[in-house]
Amino acid sequence: MPKDPANFRLLVFNKPMNVLTRFTDDNGRAVLADFIDVPDVYPVGRLDLTSEGLLLLTDRGSLVEPLLQPGGKEKEYLVCVEGEATAEQLKALAAGPQLKDGPCRPCRVRILEGEPEWLWPRHPPIRFRKSVPVSWLSVVISEGRNRQVRRMTAAVGLPTLRLIRTRFAHFSLPLDLPPGQWREATESEKQEALRLESLSGSARKRPSSSKGGLKRRGRRGRRGSNRG
Repeated sequence: MPKDPANFRLLVFNKPMNVLTRFTDDNGRAVLADFIDVPDVYPVGRLDLTSEGLLLLTDRGSLVEPLLQPGGKEKEYLVCVEGEATAEQLKALAAGPQLKDGPCRPCRVRILEGEPEWLWPRHPPIRFRKSVPVSWLSVVISEGRNRQVRRMTAAVGLPTLRLIRTRFAHFSLPLDLPPGQWREATESEKQEALRLESLSGSARKRPSSSKGGLKRRGRRGRRGSNRG
């Protein structure tokens, strides 16, 4: 395992709503290049267009597969759902509802007292219905299916109105990192990522430098800035 983690880039980004998890778009929609002006970095996984929160980017191709491989890498989401969540619905959600592509693994679900004080306003704002209450949940899953959390809440009768990823593996979204901003991963975060890479054996199978790892094309950032 490399002792010096400074020879690669690993970024922690707070993805705003309506930003694609890519660097180019033929339709002129907002992309990562509008916020991140760092050469040769590539997103680790993805967030849906309307999802917000924690997204990792790196120029070390051999880190991507170990970080995305299933097996104990939890992802935590702050979820606003339509309706007042009942004990039965929460139990069904935690048990792992049946989806079209199969049953979900059991997950951890916790109902919150309301919208967290640290949460930034969403743009555009949620269209609440005055006659329908909402609930705020913390949902922790260990899978990575397409739009999984949204489909899980819908399956138990709680449509998702807002979804923010707050944790991925050992990375947590800094609560003081505004949407559209990023920071470098800390040394301890990098070392843990390298540990996962070593355990997976990926370092022996794939190039470990940016030269042989990931490629991207896109516009240079216009609004991006570094938070640390």
